This record gives sequence, structure tokens and C-alpha cells, in this order.
Amino acid sequence: MPGIVPHRHCIVCGKAIEPDKTFCSDECEEAWNKERKRQRNFTIFMFLMLFGFLLLMFLSTPH
Repeated sequence: MPGIVPHRHCIVCGKAIEPDKTFCSDECEEAWNKERKRQRNFTIFMFLMLFGFLLLMFLSTPH
């Protein structure tokens, strides 16, 4: 389409940025990294909870 400059959008805030960038600013990159770390910690927590429940079920069954 004529008149549209090649660009991408920031994956955090959606602003138009240069095609070779992923984030529009350091603040957006920090927000992205903080969210990824939060998601990773939540996933680890959920696996630990699952393991704990399975261990509890295994130990509570009569032998």
C-alpha cells in the first residue's frame, strides 16, 4: 500500500516502531521482562503445588 512506512508495533503498548525493534522504550522492555518473570514464577508455583498435592495423595493412600 502506498504511503505506509514499514514498521512494527511495540509488543507492550502498541506504538509504531522501527521494523528492527521490539520495544518502543526501555520502560516497555522492563515491563515486558517483569511480566515474563511473574509468569515464570507463577508456573513454577503451580508445578510445586501440583507436585505437593500428588505427594499428599500418594502418602495418604492406605498401603
